[in-house]
Amino acid sequence: MTKEIKTPWGKIIPEVSLIPIYYLLFIYCFIYILPYGKFFIGISWFDWLKSEDGPLEWMQFIEYALSSLLAFLIFLRSKKKDINSFIWLLIAFLSFLIAGEEISWGERIFGFSIESITELSIQDETNFHNLPFFHNYVLDPALQIICLFLGWIGWRKWPHLTSLPSKKFSLFFLSVSLYFFYYEVSWFSTVAHIRNDQEIFELLLSTGLFLHCWESFKNLFITE
Repeated sequence: MTKEIKTPWGKIIPEVSLIPIYYLLFIYCFIYILPYGKFFIGISWFDWLKSEDGPLEWMQFIEYALSSLLAFLIFLRSKKKDINSFIWLLIAFLSFLIAGEEISWGERIFGFSIESITELSIQDETNFHNLPFFHNYVLDPALQIICLFLGWIGWRKWPHLTSLPSKKFSLFFLSVSLYFFYYEVSWFSTVAHIRNDQEIFELLLSTGLFLHCWESFKNLFITE
């Protein structure tokens, strides 16, 4: 049940989770101005949080790995193999791939790399999303479309498909799509290109997917 929010101007009853708004307020109103980062770790807390191989990136790996596991378990427990079960299997597979990409398929842990891929990667890592063509021309537009689908088109067009995130989780995905759209458009603006805060928003995508999988997994035992 959606909680009622009381304000000086009246009551608000949101139909979506407001966690993404609280998260962004926490990041930009608290972490962004948190002092003494350079004194303790050499950089600001904000830059450390969104750094390559930083806390947010590892949180995404954990959430995608858990989403893959939960989605696969939901698929296995599906009583009939229909479009819903197929989508759960697809979520499990794609989440596994993304989790592997986040840690460059173990390169950051074990130090193992595939030289033929690292030579092409723009970050010199064993992953495919940083290959020049995919990274420069495919990744961001694809991410915008996927987030728009998960955050709006899916639950509006096919509300009967429980394998797609419900309206409740829409802000997790729509905020990501909006940021990446604004990030790309700013390349053509008359002012300086906006700062790269992609990791901050990408965490919302992984969190929204994980919460969707977790809620669906719990519902399996409630409906039995």
